[in-house]
Amino acid sequence: MHASPTVNSPREASTRSSGSLRALFDRVRALDPGRRSKHGSESGQAIVEFALILPLLLILLLLILDFGRAINYWIDTTHLASEGARLAAVDKAPGGSLAEHIKSQADTEELRTGGSVGVKAPGLEVCVEYPEGRAVGQPVKVTVGAVYNWLPFIDSELGLTESTISGSATHRIERVTGAVTAECVE
Repeated sequence: MHASPTVNSPREASTRSSGSLRALFDRVRALDPGRRSKHGSESGQAIVEFALILPLLLILLLLILDFGRAINYWIDTTHLASEGARLAAVDKAPGGSLAEHIKSQADTEELRTGGSVGVKAPGLEVCVEYPEGRAVGQPVKVTVGAVYNWLPFIDSELGLTESTISGSATHRIERVTGAVTAECVE
């Protein structure tokens, strides 16, 4: 017959059970491959990995922001072209030249005048054309565009980071009074 160990007090029983738990935890820790390495300590590994990936994350963030600005400029050029085509269709030029008026309506100074890191000088180019002559019922086409520099911190002499953002609109001429003329303004 087997003799069972005698427990004299509750404190003795808890000491034995906690000792066996501690031994179990020590065995599990010894089996964890993350805790032991053949090449020594792994402290600082996360900061090195972060330092390696940080430039890529920053370029991605700047690209997303730059893309948003380019989309905003594209929407603005399309809106300006539509507004210009409507004014040309009714032969109305507020304040003199229609092309100059349209250029002055751009949302940002950068888009109006250019010369910044994002938009090349002279900024917007506005063209008013009458492709089939200037008579009621004929089309009038207004084109608004600017040369945009993608990621301006990447200086490319080859023009690889440049593209033209443009919008155009065509309307039918409703009346002819001579107030609007065909022109291109930079």
